[in-house]
Amino acid sequence: MPGGGACSVCGNGYVDADGHCTGCGRGPAGTRDHAERDLGGVAAVSDIGLRHHRNEDAFAVAATALPDGQPAVIAVVCDGVSSSTRPDEASAAAAGTAREFLLGALPRGVPGPQAVHDALLAAGNAVAALAQGTEPEPGRNSPACTIVSAVTTGPTLTVGWIGDSRAYWVPDEPGAAAARLTEDDSWAAQMVAAGLLTEAEAMADHRAHAITAWLGADAQEIDPHTASFKPDRPGVVIVCTDGLWNYAETGQQMALVVPDHARRAPLATARQLVRHALDSGGHDNVTVAVIPFPPSAQA
Repeated sequence: MPGGGACSVCGNGYVDADGHCTGCGRGPAGTRDHAERDLGGVAAVSDIGLRHHRNEDAFAVAATALPDGQPAVIAVVCDGVSSSTRPDEASAAAAGTAREFLLGALPRGVPGPQAVHDALLAAGNAVAALAQGTEPEPGRNSPACTIVSAVTTGPTLTVGWIGDSRAYWVPDEPGAAAARLTEDDSWAAQMVAAGLLTEAEAMADHRAHAITAWLGADAQEIDPHTASFKPDRPGVVIVCTDGLWNYAETGQQMALVVPDHARRAPLATARQLVRHALDSGGHDNVTVAVIPFPPSAQA
């Protein structure tokens, strides 16, 4: 990020010769504190937020082609579990492993749901391997993280997840219903599913974000969730950690903060959503990937 330009994160300061913002102090894009990637047909932004000493989120994005030449677009977002040892390494290992697995599987014709399912298993093995030959830090568990992936293969959108990172569908058409595509593996979700609390009551509890499934050596048997959709209109897929969805939980709330130009400008959209999280308090690391749909051959 060259010096002299306006900061793309806070919008208030300018970037000095060392690549740091004079307003919010964030370092150059591409560092772990603030990372960006734009492939045209998919973009992602990750930021440390305002309260944490390191960024324990990670993302990986990519594009490839199916055997018939149709474009396939990949976004993976992971959130390191703060109570674990080296959560930043866990999230990076999971995101990178899932991306590479999908890049190998999709061009060979592996169906999207199967590819996503197996990619999450591979990511789980990569995170579990971080614990081999090392002892957890005192009072902490083995390296662990959540994962969510969205893959577009021609007319089909497939999401897969473990934990409480989420994917949303936001259509272009004004008034069309937006939707959350994933269901959290969390205490709050269990309470709601059991009929013991309303969603509002569960989310107000201090245990709301306690996850019930994750990637890591001390996780129970990994059972990835997957779901496939064939959207009937253009829109965008938002893939994110709770650093964003804490401030836009429902599909309708997410649609309100996604800009009208989202499908035409995925990087600008990811930046705007990160800024929304920071302006709303920035209590956690925040990571957002944006996939325009239908997928573009330019990705």
